Amino acid sequence: MSLTVEPSGKACGAYVTGLDLSHPPTDRLIAEIRSLLLEHKVLAFPGQSMSDDALEAFTLAMGGFGDDPFFKPIEGREHIAAILREADEQTPLFAENWHSDWSFLEHPPAGTCLLAVDIPPKGGDTLFADQAAAFAALPDQRKDYLRSLTAIHSAKLAYAPEGTYGERDEGRSMAIEPDESARATQLHPLVQRHPETGVECLYSTLGYIVGIEGMDQAEAIALLSDLAQWQARDAFVYRHRWEHDMLVMWDNRSVLHKATGGYEGYRRELHRTTIAAWSG
Repeated sequence: MSLTVEPSGKACGAYVTGLDLSHPPTDRLIAEIRSLLLEHKVLAFPGQSMSDDALEAFTLAMGGFGDDPFFKPIEGREHIAAILREADEQTPLFAENWHSDWSFLEHPPAGTCLLAVDIPPKGGDTLFADQAAAFAALPDQRKDYLRSLTAIHSAKLAYAPEGTYGERDEGRSMAIEPDESARATQLHPLVQRHPETGVECLYSTLGYIVGIEGMDQAEAIALLSDLAQWQARDAFVYRHRWEHDMLVMWDNRSVLHKATGGYEGYRRELHRTTIAAWSG
């Protein structure tokens, strides 16, 4: 089988065809996909009739299951969560802020997979922002300053009992389980060198960063807000449009992502797995 790769024409993203992921992938195919992911950061595989078994097999082959806190898995599975919104749902849209999945963990997942289950006829695009490109475009003096900073990550704003998805978040169809453990904090450098490519990437997200080590809180939030505007400039962003029978995966170490709406009155469901760290 020969892979065909069609780059998005944006800072990141590519469509990959010429493969069948409904069966366990070979080691050679996984090596090819990993290489393409490092190059394009976001890969879309259209025309894939994958079962949940196939999704799990692919995730295992890519590096194994990463930790997935605060999501209750779908029935009969331990490592698949449903990103779900019912047609009549009125809750605020889930994950509408730029973020890297579970950055508040000591070892955040290297990648994430989303498999299309129920796709509305309009809306629901996912946006991706290339954080290697965002860092590379900064002035040298700004780069040096950001390299010196360490961010304080936490899930408390989202998943603590009083958080966005906490006890007051009623009527949501997604199975989210807020918990006191969300208050824990974890330090990560604001600029990280990608463990495989060696390329420096911004690792900053307003949703999961609650401060900067050694910096006044107001000053830290102002810096993070200013940086967030830069990170999401059009030059760094790829807008992905979903299709039925599509698998999308991305590298959490080099891109941020966010959900968009625009499908009011329609149901939307994707099955998600996280990929633990892998070596090239």
